[in-house]
Amino acid sequence: MTDRPNGLTYAQTGVDIDAGAALVEQIKPLAHATRRAGADASLGGFGAIFDLKAAGYVDPLLISTTDGVGTKLKVAIETGLHDTVGVDLVAMCANDLLAQGAEPLLFLDYFATGRLDVESAARVVAGIAVGCRLAGAALVGGETAEMPGMYGAGDYDLAGFCVGAVDRGGVLPKLETQQAGDVMIALGSSGPHSNGYSLIRRVVERSGLGWNSPSPFSANETLGEALMTPTRIYVAAVLPLAKEGLLKGAAHITGGGLVENPPRAVANGLTPRFDWNAWTAAPVFAWLQAVGGVAEAELRRTFNCGIGFLLIASPRNAPTLLARLLDAGETAFVCGELSAI
Repeated sequence: MTDRPNGLTYAQTGVDIDAGAALVEQIKPLAHATRRAGADASLGGFGAIFDLKAAGYVDPLLISTTDGVGTKLKVAIETGLHDTVGVDLVAMCANDLLAQGAEPLLFLDYFATGRLDVESAARVVAGIAVGCRLAGAALVGGETAEMPGMYGAGDYDLAGFCVGAVDRGGVLPKLETQQAGDVMIALGSSGPHSNGYSLIRRVVERSGLGWNSPSPFSANETLGEALMTPTRIYVAAVLPLAKEGLLKGAAHITGGGLVENPPRAVANGLTPRFDWNAWTAAPVFAWLQAVGGVAEAELRRTFNCGIGFLLIASPRNAPTLLARLLDAGETAFVCGELSAI
């Protein structure tokens, strides 16, 4: 094949191969920092190898999850606050694994944009690396796609993929062990996490505030900074409890809020009954109601309302669980129980 003079190049179509290579070089040390037993987190091959035996598993089940960050990305793009959406991306996947008793092992990301901005993309991936360290997962690879014409100027999208393992007898929920009177223990959220942001953005529009306005519900932050608070990752606090067999079930409170998510971890014939007076939700939720006129029922089925993760356990284990969660730095409290239907 011969070169044609003045031939069209890929760069002329808007795809910068050199920028992509520069990004890979920037993120290599970030991935390297997430190494763990079973994975060396090296980048550059066509696939990643994970050694389950080196990770300490003999008869494991593999569990996989995938998720995104939703329209919280629009807030990141409009504010230029790209540093924490990567934490959100990992959290949405790793917490889902945790709800089934699984240990996150490896993580991959997909970053798509119209024109690659190496600086902002590197900030996003740095956040992914932070999230992986918090979740105990190795960042083993990913894909950066530059697609001119597919995305508007400055826009990008994210998807995450996480694989975890759990010993065959440790899968949650343990539906056959659940009974009426089992307690529900809540772990506090850091805010809306990564759900309901289409509604949040509409409330912000109605408020007349800009992203750089002082936050009306948190001190010493702009509105944009407050709403970009990342999703909490609960792996370090909860995984040891699951491995010790102290839990009967767990739920990650994401889209669907406190209405749709808890029943996914509850046996037939039982229902979660919340004590709605057991906690006071963060001020952001009161602000959404006051400014947006969001009804209580809508709030509960859209947002986590202050509960990011939910555990189900025998009442006799509740004191131990609460003590250990508090020692691990979590906000933890009994928020209800399972009742017979």
